[in-house]
Amino acid sequence: GTWSQHWGVSTSSQENWIASMAKHLSEKFYQAMTKLEPRYPQRKALILPALHQAQAEFGWLPPEVLDEVAEYIGVHSAQIREVASFYTMYNLKPVGKMHLKICTNVACCLRGADELMEFAEKKLGIKCGETTADGRFTLSEEECLGACTVAPAMMANDDYVENLDINRFNEFLEKVKK
Repeated sequence: GTWSQHWGVSTSSQENWIASMAKHLSEKFYQAMTKLEPRYPQRKALILPALHQAQAEFGWLPPEVLDEVAEYIGVHSAQIREVASFYTMYNLKPVGKMHLKICTNVACCLRGADELMEFAEKKLGIKCGETTADGRFTLSEEECLGACTVAPAMMANDDYVENLDINRFNEFLEKVKK
């Protein structure tokens, strides 16, 4: 027999269950995606912008949000997880209000990024990959920010902070703590 006969669930119960599945993404998300759809030849091409928009709402990408993005685009949730885990710009665990990503690639390291990371860890009282207890800051290492000519560089959420040294890092922290 059918699934509903086997488990003794009526079709209307199934429909009610499906309808009651919580939506996590806002109407704003769906409106943004509707605007973008005509720009892309295939729906799969919406994966990156959809992840970006979803992360803008939550600050990170919880598993249930990844599932909802997959459902919206019409692909298996594993495909969405593969993409989200490949790109470092997507956060698969909660991050602080200010996500500090210090570049530790060659150009930045030659100009002091390692010392800067050590200082940032001490100043914030956390290790790389951790978030402060108050949830304000997450400190991460970034492989390359493409800002070699202004090394060392850091991204603070979506903004670049360039020619960074310990003094500039301190000034930056004082400014954002206000």
